[in-house]
Amino acid sequence: MTPAAPSTSRVRPPDTTIVTGAGGWLGRALLDHLSNERSVRALVTTAADAAAIGTPAEVSANGVTAIVGDVRRPDGLAELFDGATGEVDVIHAAGVIHPGRVDEFEEVNARGTANVMAAALAHGARRVVHVSSNSPFGTNTDRLDTFRNDEPYHPYAGYGRSKMRAELAVHDAVRGGLNAVIVRPPWFYGPFQPPRQTTFFKLVRTGRFPVIGDGRQRRSMVYVGNLVQGVLAAELTATAPGRAWWIADAEPYEVAEIVATVGRALVAEGFDVAPNRVRLPAIAARLAERADLALQRTGRYVQQLHVLGEMGTTIACDISVARDELGYDPQVALEEGMRRSIRWCLDQGLEL
Repeated sequence: MTPAAPSTSRVRPPDTTIVTGAGGWLGRALLDHLSNERSVRALVTTAADAAAIGTPAEVSANGVTAIVGDVRRPDGLAELFDGATGEVDVIHAAGVIHPGRVDEFEEVNARGTANVMAAALAHGARRVVHVSSNSPFGTNTDRLDTFRNDEPYHPYAGYGRSKMRAELAVHDAVRGGLNAVIVRPPWFYGPFQPPRQTTFFKLVRTGRFPVIGDGRQRRSMVYVGNLVQGVLAAELTATAPGRAWWIADAEPYEVAEIVATVGRALVAEGFDVAPNRVRLPAIAARLAERADLALQRTGRYVQQLHVLGEMGTTIACDISVARDELGYDPQVALEEGMRRSIRWCLDQGLEL
């Protein structure tokens, strides 16, 4: 018997959408898309982030209300939900990737997610989209391996364990009656990027980005606009609660291809780019990974060491289920997305 074709029926947007992590990379991209489209309540962690979203007059114009709070404090979520009117959806994008201390992974990513799910359930949220990661599934076994949509957990380091526990908290809430789903983006890029991505551009421009081995290891990436599309498709497509999808660009890229493409994008935007001259043996990444894991066991975290350890691995995923079930169709590929990111940096006056 041939299975029925998956449904991609869409529901109307809610009266109010709550976005956690609204001061971050994805959060700001979501607000940029959603403002002037629907009422948004945006959770940020600092008054500076709230001010960046807008003054009270601007809020009345663009429909975005910024609320300072912390997902680690259940009582701090009350204002976020109590002020929401009508049907409410939640996009939970708050999280920490490169913390000051390892404990923050558990505090923000795992317990923070459990707090948001509990608040969403208590306040009768219509739909919740939790933004996860590739890290609960670790790295691919070899360069040719690609993660399918349904994979067993095999978390990578402290971040991966915390994001795995966050997903488990979502599933617990679903069993309790919450209509929640999960999206799993890999490494993303594009406007609203944090300083670490600006450093990436500088390293490529000066020929100093460290390529591990022959650079043939593959990485799935996602342009932030594609990711916004995927998140909103997960929010507004009628599916069973508890579903999860990879949201990425159409195909994975080889690391050497990523570096070459960013170089071309920089040249196209008017920069002089030096040939890449930093090649490290595969053992350099393995040693960095071991050192990173050893440091994390002591509670310390060094971003550069962690990133170097990951760069020798393949992290590739298959988006076909998101295409089938959500109608997800990423429109922007690597070179165009990187050019848009570079232009955004220049508009912000950032030095590349």
